[in-house]
Amino acid sequence: MSARFEGKVAFITGAARGQGRAHAVRFAEDGADIIAVDLCEQLDSVAYPMSTPEDMDETVDLVEKTGRRIVAARADVRDLSQLSAAVDSAVGELGRIDYVLANAGIGPVFGEPSQLLAAYTDSIEVMLNGVYFTVEAALPALLEHGDGGAIVITSSAAGLKSVGPGFATKSHGGAGYTAAKHGVVGLMRYYATTLAERSIRVNSVHPTGVATPMIMNAQVDQYLAEHPEFGAFLQNLLPTPAVETRDVTEAMVYLCSDAGRYVTGVALPVDAGLTVK
Repeated sequence: MSARFEGKVAFITGAARGQGRAHAVRFAEDGADIIAVDLCEQLDSVAYPMSTPEDMDETVDLVEKTGRRIVAARADVRDLSQLSAAVDSAVGELGRIDYVLANAGIGPVFGEPSQLLAAYTDSIEVMLNGVYFTVEAALPALLEHGDGGAIVITSSAAGLKSVGPGFATKSHGGAGYTAAKHGVVGLMRYYATTLAERSIRVNSVHPTGVATPMIMNAQVDQYLAEHPEFGAFLQNLLPTPAVETRDVTEAMVYLCSDAGRYVTGVALPVDAGLTVK
């Protein structure tokens, strides 16, 4: 195991499964202690099953098997006071925060729930407001030690292009997802300029479809069967239907490690060429 993050602490939202879990385990393998947060309950605007407390338990177990410490909490990124309380409690145990991976997200783009107005508002609240609240909740601890650090926001290829190929796929959820994922690019650039003098680097990562439960589920399969134009529109340029979680994690490691020490204000695609089609 590498020790590149020895003595560091990574705060990761959406850590119960998928990309967040992959990031937590990899950062722990590289020496970091982990603060893991996830809602672990269902939203009505999301068609597929969301994460559960049992998913978070598995993340905790996997991190602990690396020999690193983890403090996990169920918290809603839409609620700044709730999120701040979870962070403050974890920092009281682990002592600091060095890296913030604002990863929590939902995919209310598919099926009947995508037509609910809540699919739009939930998208904005989770993936735009939630990113802002994540950074603000972590900033006191990130600034306190004076050693700098890194913030990486999980956006999407949908933060660089629309996910709506035509009128038949128009939905409140698709609009909200696209708006939120574009919006966090603005937050990334704002924080990059305001935190640079404190040696805190801020970047965003823009994956194409990732092989996680958000994409690999029966609800998405049904939607793609009903709307083949959606799948064709989001077909990657490189010959792969989806990237793996490790592909996104490698970008996170690069942007947080010394290898990326002078990289800030960058929107980094990990998209198999989707956005240059």
